[in-house]
Amino acid sequence: MTTSTLARNAAHAFGENRLTLVALVILALLVLCAVFGPSIAPYDPLATDGAARLQPPSAAHLFGTDALGRDLLSRVLVAARLDLGMALTASVLSFAIGLSLGAIAGYAGGWPDRIISRVMDTIMAFPLFVLAMGIVAALGNTIANVILATVVINLPFYCRFARAEVNVRREAGYVEAARMGGNRAWGVLQRYIVPNILPPMMVQVSLNMGWAILNAAGLSFIGLGVRPPTPEWGIMVSEGASNIISGEWWTFVFPGIALVLAVFCFNLLGDGLRDLLDPKKRV
Repeated sequence: MTTSTLARNAAHAFGENRLTLVALVILALLVLCAVFGPSIAPYDPLATDGAARLQPPSAAHLFGTDALGRDLLSRVLVAARLDLGMALTASVLSFAIGLSLGAIAGYAGGWPDRIISRVMDTIMAFPLFVLAMGIVAALGNTIANVILATVVINLPFYCRFARAEVNVRREAGYVEAARMGGNRAWGVLQRYIVPNILPPMMVQVSLNMGWAILNAAGLSFIGLGVRPPTPEWGIMVSEGASNIISGEWWTFVFPGIALVLAVFCFNLLGDGLRDLLDPKKRV
């Protein structure tokens, strides 16, 4: 697909679906916060100030302060890099591993298919968030282990999707022609099958980015994710939840809004990517 064709498709997709354009704008703002957040944060996100604790939103602290007097705007901005970074890393790893395993299972069949399918079925047999909790509890609540847990619970979605798509296409005419032309199995997969299953899988990546953010925030909310005082949206919502009854609403509302916007934009972008990358959706 040429650059001009991609640009026309993008204009069509975003013109037909204005919500997708809104999601793209929100994503751009989130990426800017992730890249420049530590530089534009008005205060040190880790600096405490007992005299300024639980102050409501004001000109000095636009999002207010938490129970330790830390500026919430600074913490929300800095947390964007960690949350988006964990979600992106986990989604890319689960996509790459799941696509590879699913393509092998769908194309080869036989015992590779049975082994890979049974492993994925075993993972899917557990409630996925409970499985993520178990992995992090067993290995320790570090950023690397949160990413690992997110990769494991998202892996079956990519693997089963890729297996089904490859299984449908492996007997297609163009694949048979590629085999008759002397291409080996790996070459057929790499050149002819995998490029044709990427568009629907990219939609799944966008959706799983939102789930990955929710998973990391959920683990942090229950104390199994990133450790305080690291700025992270789930931690801030958890810390602010204790102030609901006393009326300090800003301590959990603003981190919660950032979390909702991130998940919202990735879910909406899935529709836009489908229209942008899948030719069948553009007719």
